Amino acid sequence: MHRRKFLGATAAAATGAGLAAPALAQDRITWDMVTSWPTGAPGLDDSARRIAQRITDLSGGRLVINVHGAGEIVPAFGVFDAVSQGVAQMYHSVPAYWISKNKAIGMFGSFPFGLTMFEHLGWMYWGGGQELYDKIYDGFGLKGYLAGGTGPQWFGWFRNEINTLDDLRGLRIRTTGFAGEMLNKVGVAVVTLPGGEVFQALQSGTIDAAEFVGPWNDFAFGFHQVAKNYYAPGVGEPSSTEEVVMNASAYNALPDDLKLIVKTVAMSAAVETTMDYEINNAKTVRLLTSEHGVTVRTVPQAIVDGLAAATGELVQELHADSDPVVREVIGSYAKYRNLMAEYAPYAFAGEMNARTQPFAEG
Repeated sequence: MHRRKFLGATAAAATGAGLAAPALAQDRITWDMVTSWPTGAPGLDDSARRIAQRITDLSGGRLVINVHGAGEIVPAFGVFDAVSQGVAQMYHSVPAYWISKNKAIGMFGSFPFGLTMFEHLGWMYWGGGQELYDKIYDGFGLKGYLAGGTGPQWFGWFRNEINTLDDLRGLRIRTTGFAGEMLNKVGVAVVTLPGGEVFQALQSGTIDAAEFVGPWNDFAFGFHQVAKNYYAPGVGEPSSTEEVVMNASAYNALPDDLKLIVKTVAMSAAVETTMDYEINNAKTVRLLTSEHGVTVRTVPQAIVDGLAAATGELVQELHADSDPVVREVIGSYAKYRNLMAEYAPYAFAGEMNARTQPFAEG
């Protein structure tokens, strides 16, 4: 969706809408999907609607998914409870929003200095991650699948340059999840806001800097109009996975073929959405720097080193957590992360480091 259309859509959010009970007529089931995104948000809302439409299409109309953007039925951060309580049957969001429910949930979304998007999917599919995810969400009456990702997130938008940890201390920075926990440890005042509220907070000075997703989404939300220093890499969120999560009772009532359709659509979205972000993020960086006066900067090594040390403390705290499930998840995650880090220099990291010369394009 074009940025102008997106901004118009967010300004015209629906009011007074209501949810109907799941409809079942002549073998047709109708579900409501609530999301954490403003209607029309590039990538995020696109992914939710693509998933909903594909489930509807592949089921031959037997399972119809109606999508409701943030604020149309429930607030952006209200979707977890709405689906857990059966108010809606499905949500589209990110696990990073739910660490207040259980710290372990955040690890299924992203973790500082952790897995890349494709490594993360490997952990979920082949490293025991899905089983742990199911174990936690079952306690909330939920069943979920990862369903895409934004790729490596960026460190954020700053009015002024940052060079050391001292430049971060005391700043009010919008972020979420374990990235926020990491920044707290170095003296940042972390502020958690839905995406639709970040621009106003940044513009008004309620926050000093902001991290949301990456170039494509951030441009659509207009952050470049307020701050011109855009920092990468986002070491706090090397991947940020999206999830599609269902009310467990509603999901369990589906026939097996519809369950398989939901799972297969989620798995296909995991790759498709990530690739959507890769190409659009790359294009948007060119646009931001060439037409909007944005300076792209690399996070200084002194800051990276300090954040890595803070993350090490966070990992140790999770290993010592009183909740055995948290300890189980961080143990599994850390083991898989270390295996991938050991292999990376010979695979993707090695290839990326060797790819320094541009190709002729014609």
